[in-house]
Amino acid sequence: MKTIGLIGGISWKSTAEYYRILNQLVLERLGGVHSARIVLYSVDFDEIATLQHAGEWDRLGEIMADAARALAAAGADFILICANTMHLCLDAVEAATSLPVLHIADPTGAAMAAQGVARAGLLGTGFTMDRPFLVDRIREVSGIECFVPDAAGRADIHRIIFDELVAGKIEAASQARFRGLIDELAAAGAEAVILGCTELVLLVEPDAAYPVPLFDTTALHAAAAVERALA
Repeated sequence: MKTIGLIGGISWKSTAEYYRILNQLVLERLGGVHSARIVLYSVDFDEIATLQHAGEWDRLGEIMADAARALAAAGADFILICANTMHLCLDAVEAATSLPVLHIADPTGAAMAAQGVARAGLLGTGFTMDRPFLVDRIREVSGIECFVPDAAGRADIHRIIFDELVAGKIEAASQARFRGLIDELAAAGAEAVILGCTELVLLVEPDAAYPVPLFDTTALHAAAAVERALA
């Protein structure tokens, strides 16, 4: 079994979900009392969020590169950036070591393509929705076109992520807004909606009926990591 290197803490709530999924899937695959071989470098999200909102992406790249080097030194065989937005620093992470980086968009695009999706809505932080790095990668790997909500919708989902979800708060009003945005994206032609922030799964209501399939980047990324680790 290969050792999975995680750059986590972005936020710790979603990193905990990565840890749970990785170990659960390894147990399902191997049985017994098996668990995943994982090395975790967890950053302080307050520092990350402050730098993001200040536009200090070069400094963020340095932090992510330091994390990648620490994972390589600790014996990781490949790296996951446990956040969609921080894939903006992918080049810095890839340049820091010789380890491969499993991109979060690749399994997401592959999963949608396998279900015949041609056009998808994207929800995430403002950084992820306003910049093309994720939608471009999905188009490259799967040919799927992605689009985002209007400015008000983007502002609302960004606020919900940073003011509530990263602290583990789940508000009924925010779940209702989340459902409304999915309805709007579906009405605009989305055949699926990408949960393009690793915290957004916290808003999903198990018994809710959504008009299109939801693709959780966290779960898909973690599942792809297990496949690579056990290959």
